[in-house]
Amino acid sequence: MKVRFQADADLNQHIVTGLLRREPGVDFQTAAAAGLRGLSDFAVLTLAAREGRVLVSHDRRSMLRTFAKFVSSNPSPGLFIVSQKIDLLTAIDELHLVWSASESADWTNRQFPIPL
Repeated sequence: MKVRFQADADLNQHIVTGLLRREPGVDFQTAAAAGLRGLSDFAVLTLAAREGRVLVSHDRRSMLRTFAKFVSSNPSPGLFIVSQKIDLLTAIDELHLVWSASESADWTNRQFPIPL
C-alpha cells in the first residue's frame, strides 16, 4: 500500500501543494482538513495513526520526543521531520521519492529526517 501523508499544523502548506501538483495521486491530507490546529502532539499522532497516515512536520523540538513516547505503547505509520533549512523543492522531491519508491509498511514506528 502506498504511503499516505498527514501534514502537521506547522508544516509549510507549499510543500503539500507542490507535491500534489507534481503527483496528484499522492494522498496528503492537510492539517486543516484533519482539524489538527490546537491539538497536542500526542493527539496529532493518535489521529494520524488512526487514519494510517505518516505525519509530516517541521517540529523537531517536541514531536521527536512525543513520537518516542507514542510508539512505546501505540503503533504508528511513521513520522517525517522536514528541516526548515532546506528549500521547498528539495522537501517536495524527498517526499515524492518516499511515496514513489516505498510502501507504507516500510515506515511503521520509524521517524526520519528530510532530507533523508
